[in-house]
Amino acid sequence: MPSIGKGVKEIRIHTEREYRVFYITKFKEVVYVLHAFAKKSQKTLKRDLDLARKRLNELLAMRRRRR
Repeated sequence: MPSIGKGVKEIRIHTEREYRVFYITKFKEVVYVLHAFAKKSQKTLKRDLDLARKRLNELLAMRRRRR
């Protein structure tokens, strides 16, 4: 999902409803789930993309402060 950030991946779950999970695995010790949600339309809503992007930026800032 380059539209969210470098290294972000997406899992698509197809059941009677559609679900998406945005996550990042570029760190050895952990997998971070940025956002998980049920899709109600064909297009992913801007608010879902923005929320995942915001959480990624917060996560990267937190990891920089820990160094």
